[in-house]
Amino acid sequence: MFEPAPPPWYRQFWPWCLLTLLLSSMLMSVGFAVVALKTFDGMVVQEDYFEHGKAINAVLEKAERAEALGLSATLYVDPVTQDVVLELAGQARPKALALRLIHPTRDERDVRLTLTHRRGGHYVGQAPTGLAYRRYVTLTPSQAPDWRLNGEITLPSDAAVRLAPARAGAP
Repeated sequence: MFEPAPPPWYRQFWPWCLLTLLLSSMLMSVGFAVVALKTFDGMVVQEDYFEHGKAINAVLEKAERAEALGLSATLYVDPVTQDVVLELAGQARPKALALRLIHPTRDERDVRLTLTHRRGGHYVGQAPTGLAYRRYVTLTPSQAPDWRLNGEITLPSDAAVRLAPARAGAP
């Protein structure tokens, strides 16, 4: 005849289920906010666009100069010993070359190497151990860098990489 009274709300399943979902999403968003505020991603906001444009023109001029000299290079990084061997083809033979292995997102992982001239177009150097992942490669003379070659490499690798002047509009 009389139906029993329903249990109070705090003894039912659904309110606790909905509150758990709400609280877990709030905790996750606070956690992500803390991580975002404590870690610096290394990205830089460009403030002076004119200076940036002049830098782009300088890079293009260096690529045009490398193309005029007929320069290209083959780069090999030994995966075991980290020996760097470079064969430079073209009309330039500087005493030393500056090789930069640029990490796509983290500046602190960039590597700068000096390659010394051995004979002909043969240059050698030593890379630090533990190089891994994809890198952008730039090659310039150590003294008076008036030309530049570019490429990409994924380390460690048994394959050689070809470096060439960057074309206008190419990354």
